Order: sequence, then structure tokens, then C-alpha cells
Amino acid sequence: MNWIEASLLSAFLLGLYDLCSKHSVRANAVLPVLFFSTLCGAAVWLVLLTADLFFPRQLPATLVTDPLTLTQHLQLFLKSGIVAASWLCTYFAVKHLPVSIAAPVRATSPLWTLVGALGILCERPTAMQILGVLTTIAAFVGLSFVGKREGVHFHRDKWIWYLIAGTMLGAVSSLYDKYLLGRMHFTVPTVQAWFSIYLAVFFAPLALGWKLHWWPRGKFHWRWSIPCIALALLLADYVYFSALTQPDALVSVVMSLRRGNTLVAFAGGLLFFHEVNGWKKLPAVIGILIGILLTILG
Repeated sequence: MNWIEASLLSAFLLGLYDLCSKHSVRANAVLPVLFFSTLCGAAVWLVLLTADLFFPRQLPATLVTDPLTLTQHLQLFLKSGIVAASWLCTYFAVKHLPVSIAAPVRATSPLWTLVGALGILCERPTAMQILGVLTTIAAFVGLSFVGKREGVHFHRDKWIWYLIAGTMLGAVSSLYDKYLLGRMHFTVPTVQAWFSIYLAVFFAPLALGWKLHWWPRGKFHWRWSIPCIALALLLADYVYFSALTQPDALVSVVMSLRRGNTLVAFAGGLLFFHEVNGWKKLPAVIGILIGILLTILG
């Protein structure tokens, strides 16, 4: 599949990931959810790495990782650190915000990615693609007015600022992904395997601190959606990384298309979590869809 189709499939899978994340952290401790979900993802790749070690050349090429130098391991460790910081911000925000608001706010990441792609990677999206990204941002502004009716005041709600910080860090991660896959020529399974493993390493001490009561914390309840977070993310990221490896893929456009996960999360928020003001949020969500279509047409 080409990079546009792969980006749209990744968006659908990412929407499922958003719904699983919201289900997992509702009235639940965030740090254990983060640790156990990332541990599930790391376990999948540890099994594959072990299988390739004892049975070389038996796995499909799409699941085989390359040997890495220490410097390359550090590069992937850095990626995991950026994502870990982003997730800490976004998961705590998602816990306290309706998913029908949180997902559209995260849709602003193409704006930050576009700025970085223009300034750092020297990409040149078309005028139509830029219009698509800006339309997405305008829809986000409209959503902020609806959010006030639910008591979410965007300019002074700390969880909105957590979400914005996580979104900006996510944009940094996207630019770094393009650098690793497009310029450093890391393979998709290599990035995904070690990124998943190092992510669990980052969250392990935080989960231990939660367990040992190093700070005031809430109770943790195991839910079926926790391993589903890992499964949905593994599939979404694999397709996403595959899109970025294609020479003609523009990271700013890939990220804009990937924000189509907002539509899945919005529908799921209304259907499964019975969130209010659904029809009033719909114009903003349609605005996001129009932004995505403009990006494709560009």
C-alpha cells in the first residue's frame, strides 16, 4: 500500500488505541497502566528477537531487526525518552478530559510537525496541504468553545496544557522518526522493537515508585483494555513507520492524515462513554475531516 493509504489505516488503528487508553485510565492509576501496556508491547518484540536469535532466517523479513551499534541504540533510546515524556503528559490529561475533546486537541500535532518539517527537514508541502493542516487547527479552536460548556476552559485548564505539551512532544517524535527512518535508514522492525523495549525501561522505575508509595497515588485496577493498548499501538506504529520509509512520504502530511484517529475516538467516546454535547462537537470534527481531505487532495 502507498504511504497515504498506510497513513489512513494507521489513523484508524490509532483511534482504537485512543479508546483503549481512555477505558484503561478512567478512575484508574495512570503509571501502572503505562507500564503494563508498554510491557505487553515489549514482550511481543522480545519473543520475536529471541526467536530470531535461536532460529535465524526463519521469521518474515518484516519482523527481523538489524544489529545495532551503541550509538544507534542511544538514538533509539532517545526516541523512547521523547515518547515517554509525551505519554506521561497525554495519559494524565486523557484521564481527566472527555476523549471527544482530548482526541481533537491532539489533532493539532500536524501544525507543530509542519513547522518542524519546513524548518528542519526542508519539506515543501503544497498550498492545499498547508490549507488542510490549518483547517484542522481552526476546527480545534471551534472545539474549545464547545468544551467550555463541559467545564473545560482551554486557557486555564491544566489538563489541556498537559495535553498540549504531550502533543508538541509527539510532533518532535514524528520529526525524529522521519530522521531515523528516512535519513539514517533504520528499518521499521528495528525502530519499533527497540523503541518498545526501551519504553518499558523508562516506565519501570515510575511504576516501582507508584508501588512503593513514593508519592500519593490512586488505586490500580487491571482491565482487558491495557494489553489492547499495546496491540493497537504496535499495529498502528508498524503501518505508520512503513509509510515514513517510502521516499516520497512527507512527514507533515503523514501526521495530518494520522490525525484521522480523531473521528474514531469521537464516535467511540459518544457510543461507549456516553459523552455529552456530541452534536455540538460534530462541526469541529467535520472540520478536522475536511482538513484531512484537503491534505489528500493536495
